[in-house]
Amino acid sequence: MRLTIWGCRGSVPTPGAETVDYGGNTSCVEVALDDGSVLVLDAGTGIRCLGSELLKRGVRRFHVLLTHMHLDHLEGLRFFAPLFDEHVTVDIWGPPSPVSSLRDRIARSFSPPLFPIDLRDVPANVSFHDVPREPWQLGRATLSASLVVHPGPTIGYRIETASATFAYIPDHEPALAGVIAETPRDWLSGAAVAEDVDLLLHDAQYFEDEYEQRIGWGHSSVADAVAFSHAVGARRLLLFHHEPQHDDGSLDRLGARARELAGLNGAGPTLAREGIVVEVP
Repeated sequence: MRLTIWGCRGSVPTPGAETVDYGGNTSCVEVALDDGSVLVLDAGTGIRCLGSELLKRGVRRFHVLLTHMHLDHLEGLRFFAPLFDEHVTVDIWGPPSPVSSLRDRIARSFSPPLFPIDLRDVPANVSFHDVPREPWQLGRATLSASLVVHPGPTIGYRIETASATFAYIPDHEPALAGVIAETPRDWLSGAAVAEDVDLLLHDAQYFEDEYEQRIGWGHSSVADAVAFSHAVGARRLLLFHHEPQHDDGSLDRLGARARELAGLNGAGPTLAREGIVVEVP
């Protein structure tokens, strides 16, 4: 399993000289499987460049897996080049809602006054799917999804192959439900998809003092991300959903803080950077 980070910023895109090292595009991760299948996790602004790359590679069938409908995880879909190619087939998966279908929720951003092109006029063959309650198969990978603590219906994903396990939980506030280290795994938000994974990608938007001013906003401090990783037994931790006010220097310090909390000086938790490729396991 090979991951490519196309966007790892949270809340709003932050282009500029102060965010060159870690990148300013919002959430989007490509997962390439050894059978040639391509899974796209979230559709933040990072998906724009990914779409152009997929067409260059000749990829004509893939899956987009959305964690939730907040704009920073959806706003790039309107500029995703494969949607405007009639030879492409795209399956879009997302959290179910008792109020409206996944297609209808996405269509809001594909309509005036927000966008000039209606979703029904997109040339690609697009299908929409609520994520199942039980694990399901995409290519040679087994996927499962579970609701996590974050405003609005939000899910985390677990992707398993014969040789690797990966959990993707980019927006998550497990500490809101209690002290992480004191909560049994069965009661810990996100543990169902993250337990004993080879790699955990997890929200770490804030330093501890920043989080104290933002409790209930749906995101984690770096300390809570490290504590969650330990609680679920993840082998590696990749910190994600970087705060838009954190420049490259701030993120360097946040990474150092994560390693300090993990009791490691060198290897240990790392920060996602736009453009990096990660092999799992």
